[in-house]
Amino acid sequence: MKVLVAVKRVVDYNVKIRVKADGSGIDTGNVKFSMNPFDEIAVEEAVRLKEAGKASEIVAVSMGPAIAHETIRTALAMGADRGILVTSDEELQPLAVAKLLKAIVEREAPKLVILGKQAIDDDANQTGQMLAALLGWPQGTFASKVVLHSDTAEVTREVDGGLEMVALTLPAVVTTDLRLNEPRYASLPNIMKAKKKPIDTLTPAELGVDVTPRLVTLKVEEPPKRKSGIKVGSVAELVDRLKNEAKVI
Repeated sequence: MKVLVAVKRVVDYNVKIRVKADGSGIDTGNVKFSMNPFDEIAVEEAVRLKEAGKASEIVAVSMGPAIAHETIRTALAMGADRGILVTSDEELQPLAVAKLLKAIVEREAPKLVILGKQAIDDDANQTGQMLAALLGWPQGTFASKVVLHSDTAEVTREVDGGLEMVALTLPAVVTTDLRLNEPRYASLPNIMKAKKKPIDTLTPAELGVDVTPRLVTLKVEEPPKRKSGIKVGSVAELVDRLKNEAKVI
């Protein structure tokens, strides 16, 4: 079984985001980038499936500027077999990414596509669902457990009321949640081996996909600073402040 995993290059989650002075976006100058944490979980799950004998090949796919090949190399060091990079200097919004992934899926014919449930830069949580809709495949989103059989997959997913298990007929799309697994650190030998693994480079034009943005960002601004809290001496004082100052009761 071939497994395709989508990975995205994002600003590292440890970096404090700075907004540009003109409000046109975030300042990415001299900022550390890394693989989206949810995509790390997706790669780890694919590698575990291969180690368990359920998957035969793992293909890591990324989209964006040419430097995104570093993100694919990280996936290769974790255990993916080869990579595909779709280079574009355009802003790639979720629908464009889903269409590009659909074109790659049609080329590669995997039986399972695994994505992070969302990227930490735009928090859209749309690509996996859009991809499944475009392909006409079943989907298991917010996965906290994945069990593969020969032609089906059982996905335990997190919902507001607890856990829900869905049975999917392969091929299918799965998006990963935080509790699915703990991603491994790439060892130095595997990092060196990853440098020799192949990465194919494509463009949206070669895949026949129009990636023109459908949405326009009007302005980006930091959230207002929260006022410091206060301590109250009694329940009665708390109720009085909620009623007369905050006016929430």
